[in-house]
Amino acid sequence: MGNTLNCCVCPKWGWHRGHVWPCEPEICEAATGNTTPVAPVPVVVEPTEFAFEAVESLHVHHIHDREIPEDRALEPNPSDDPRESTIFLQKSQTDVQEKRKSNHMNHVSTKHFTKKYSSCSTIYLDDSTASQPHLTIIVKSVALAIYYHMKKRDADKSLDMFDEQLHPLTQEKMPKEYFEYVPEHKFIYRFVHVLFKATNLTAEFAIVTLIYIERLLSYAEIDLCPTNWKRIVMGAILLTSKVWKDVTIWNREYCRLFVNTSIEDMNELERQFLQLIDYNVKVSGSVYAKYYFDLRSLAKDSSLHLPVYLLNKERAQNLEAISRMEDAKIFYSATMRRSFSADNFINLQCSKAIIS
Repeated sequence: MGNTLNCCVCPKWGWHRGHVWPCEPEICEAATGNTTPVAPVPVVVEPTEFAFEAVESLHVHHIHDREIPEDRALEPNPSDDPRESTIFLQKSQTDVQEKRKSNHMNHVSTKHFTKKYSSCSTIYLDDSTASQPHLTIIVKSVALAIYYHMKKRDADKSLDMFDEQLHPLTQEKMPKEYFEYVPEHKFIYRFVHVLFKATNLTAEFAIVTLIYIERLLSYAEIDLCPTNWKRIVMGAILLTSKVWKDVTIWNREYCRLFVNTSIEDMNELERQFLQLIDYNVKVSGSVYAKYYFDLRSLAKDSSLHLPVYLLNKERAQNLEAISRMEDAKIFYSATMRRSFSADNFINLQCSKAIIS
């Protein structure tokens, strides 16, 4: 970003499907959270009197560099602190313990489970890793997390912007019972899966979406309930795709999925979501890894088993290739920010895996 006065979320001109779209000033202001005009730089500056103050005033800090408010810094948040347990996993533990107790009391047989165990001579692995998670299982696990957030909610605190009764997504009028009961897991999964398929998002975006949802619930002190869960999920997915996807998805694309919505409604949803999370869109690697492994635990406790395969020489070579590719991404991203150690470069190029 440097000392150039520009928008840190979207460029002044964006490319999408061969067209150039101008940036909307209101969206840029809402994204940066900076509506104060900046003093302009003098056109002509004498060489002997360099205007350091003018250049310093033009330095626009990135959203990631914003300081955490003092009242929020005192309370560790799971979406910010990797040492804090995720909220969805805490809420699901009651049902998991009850299910285990019921199976023990009813003497449920586990012979029909085809779980394979590793030994000294055989190793079984699934295809899901933190860098490339399994899409179906991760989306199902995120849907389960949303389900437990609604089922174990403390109250029905919400905001008008997320209320589906005030901002319906379809022209069809929903019955009153629709907003009184927690939807089933498969219904939540179908909604999230359709959005991910339509926007061509991968499993990593589902994990970040859940992080943004829990960050919103904690910062804004609201609950995920039958009246607001769809619009909150939409806002989180919209924000995730804007921040982390190379080729961004415009709000008009979401309007095509829901005919009753407008671009103004999507813009306002994005603007308020950003304001409520204090423009904190940063997700550290440790927080991401914590959510990934907690989602795996939730999937295992809910009998959502990943397919496992025997680790042979070919699969080991594929895993090594994926690891090298991820290391290369880290290396090139590091060289863009700062100098990289030559020792690390040598180790990166010469790392080997022992395959017997």
